Formats: sequence, structure tokens, C-alpha cells
Amino acid sequence: MELFEKALAFASEKHSGSKRKMDPAPYMLHPIEVALIVSSMTLDEEVLCAAVLHDTVEDTDATLADIEALFGTRTAALVASETEDKRHGISKAESWRIRKEESLEELKNASDIGVKYIWLGDKLSNLRSMHQAFLKQGFEFLNCFNQKDPAQHAWYYRSIRELLDELCEFDAWKEFSLLIDAMFGKDEPNDV
Repeated sequence: MELFEKALAFASEKHSGSKRKMDPAPYMLHPIEVALIVSSMTLDEEVLCAAVLHDTVEDTDATLADIEALFGTRTAALVASETEDKRHGISKAESWRIRKEESLEELKNASDIGVKYIWLGDKLSNLRSMHQAFLKQGFEFLNCFNQKDPAQHAWYYRSIRELLDELCEFDAWKEFSLLIDAMFGKDEPNDV
């Protein structure tokens, strides 16, 4: 796991000083949690590296070329699968739905199971934080997000659950599903 330790150090350096939207804790707790969730499904080192690096290209000055040079082609491809096109020049609120649709298409077409593990780890970590905020504030917590409509978040997370249903035997998927239902109610069919 020497490569994982290197990835952890790289991500820590890149996310240094960052915080999450709803939480004053250091941002690095999120990638670490994602890697822990992923480790409950696989110990594939490249997948674990990508789990801890999954937000570096999207949220820091790191590039996919940096990731590839330091951690290899597969790890870079796995990170790319979690990296949204930020659509500079359009507000994040205006581009939210198209970015999510593109991401879901990426997930739908993924041939590497590692992509699905990382997606589940990331989205479960996100939903854990969101659920805690929801219990305290109801949907008011969405005011710190680019998308403030609970129905849009319900659509997004339900769509992810459908696309990850092959992982339904994992405890992480079961928790993810329960949190979706706890926040948004029992699901309705989605067109993905």
C-alpha cells in the first residue's frame, strides 16, 4: 500500500486548508471516508488511490496528467470518472443538472467496477453528511448548495442507486439506499 500512502499525502497537500460546504472539519476527512467505504468492497490499491484522490482534479490545481504521472493510467481514469466538467462561464447553479446528467452517463457506461466502488463511496459519504444536516435543519441545509431543490437531489441520488444496483449486496449500498429513502421518501422510477 505504498502507493496509497503516497496518494493520501498528495491529496492532503492539495486539499490543505479546505473545508466542506456543511462542515467546518478539514476537507480531507471526506476522501479518507470515501477510501474507507471503498475498502469495505475492495483492497485494489489503484481503486483505493483513486478514492482518496477523487476530488483533487475537480477541486484543486491538480490535473489528470499529474495523477497519471504519479499514480498510473488506471488511477487517473478512475479519478476522471468522478471529475465533472465545471463548465466555466456558466454558474454552477445553472449547470448543475447538465453536469449531473453527464456524470450519470459516465457511471452508466463505466466498464471498470472500480468506478462504481468509488462512486458509491463518494456518494455515501456525501449522503451521510447531508442526512446529519437534514436531521437538524430539514431541507434548509440545501441553501449552501448550488442546487437547492430537494426533488433534484432526490432524482440524482435515486438515479445513482439504480446505476449501482449490482452492488446491492454490500453494506455500503444498503446504507446508501436507506439514507436516500430517509431523506427523500420511497423512490419513484427514474429515467436514466
